[in-house]
Amino acid sequence: MTQDRLTVTTGAGAFSAYVARPSAVAKAPAVVVIQEIFGVNAVMRGVCDDLAAQGFLAVCPDLFWRIEPGIDITDQSEAEWKKAFELYNAFDVDSGVEDIAATIDLIRADPQCAGKVGAVGYCLGGLLAFLTATRTDSDASVSYYGVGIEKFLAEADRLTRPLMLHIAEEDQFVPKLAQGLIIDSLKNRTGVDIHTYPGRDHAFARKGGEHYEAKDAGLANDRTLAFFRAALG
Repeated sequence: MTQDRLTVTTGAGAFSAYVARPSAVAKAPAVVVIQEIFGVNAVMRGVCDDLAAQGFLAVCPDLFWRIEPGIDITDQSEAEWKKAFELYNAFDVDSGVEDIAATIDLIRADPQCAGKVGAVGYCLGGLLAFLTATRTDSDASVSYYGVGIEKFLAEADRLTRPLMLHIAEEDQFVPKLAQGLIIDSLKNRTGVDIHTYPGRDHAFARKGGEHYEAKDAGLANDRTLAFFRAALG
């Protein structure tokens, strides 16, 4: 595996993206990793590295670049949480999806990309992964504990490619009512695969986080890997 950075250029400006490249293959399907509210930090870079180790070309764009480029913080201090929520509240979802679309275009044209591109997102990124599925040409998308998806369910009619959702049943940021709306709206749609995790709180798959749970994180990640292998080839 090799690691580097790319520059994504849009009509609104340019931003950086972390890239992890698989070393064992000349061509590979790509996955856009969509950040949490802590920026392109060690956790997100680790997700990219893990995907590269499994044979995917992984890229994580800096979606906070319009607010403050280069955010790289953790969930380990009150000050960092405060900063993260300030960024979250200042973030424009529509612009974020446009930046993800630009990242998909760039990585699809990368010489190492085999052609297909998926997306996986966590927390804020989980919402953006859902919107990536409804608004972009991503070939397959995965949402981990997406916050606010219930507000955008009217877009579900735009879903034409595979989508997987991981829902934590005790998610403090996604109330039971919201979970029910999401599940009821999406469960019977072709190509949508929903998994719920009893007893799990938000960010149960974030390594090092307060609610990390290795067993269910591993289960969710195995499901995601199988999903991408089937959808992206």
